[in-house]
Amino acid sequence: MDRKKELKLRYKEMPIEAGVYQIKNNINKKILIGSTKNLKILNGVKLTLETGVSTNRELQEEWIKYGQNAFTIEVIEILEKKADPYFNEKEALLMLEGKWLEQLQPYEDRGYNRKKVR
Repeated sequence: MDRKKELKLRYKEMPIEAGVYQIKNNINKKILIGSTKNLKILNGVKLTLETGVSTNRELQEEWIKYGQNAFTIEVIEILEKKADPYFNEKEALLMLEGKWLEQLQPYEDRGYNRKKVR
C-alpha cells in the first residue's frame, strides 16, 4: 500500500472525538476558544483562515497580518463520553467549552471570542 493510501486509511480509522480547542496568536497572546463534536475538523478551521474566509473577522485579520506561523492550534480537552443512555454530548460539550471560556476569559484584548448575551 502506498503512503498516501495508508494515511487516508489511518485518518478514516481514527475515532471521532469531541472536544475544546484553542487557536493562539503567539505574538500578542490572544486566543480563541472553540468546541466541536469532531476534532478532525481542525484542519478545516485552519483552511478557512488560510483562504481568508473565517467568520471571525479579528482573528482573520491578524492571521493575514502575522502569518500562519504566528499561530498555534491545539486541542485543550477531549470530551469524556459517558455510557449513560441519558448522556447529552451536545450539552456536555457546551458545558466543557463554557468551563474553558470562564477560566481563560478570551475576550476583548485577551482574545477573539465574544461574550454571549443571555
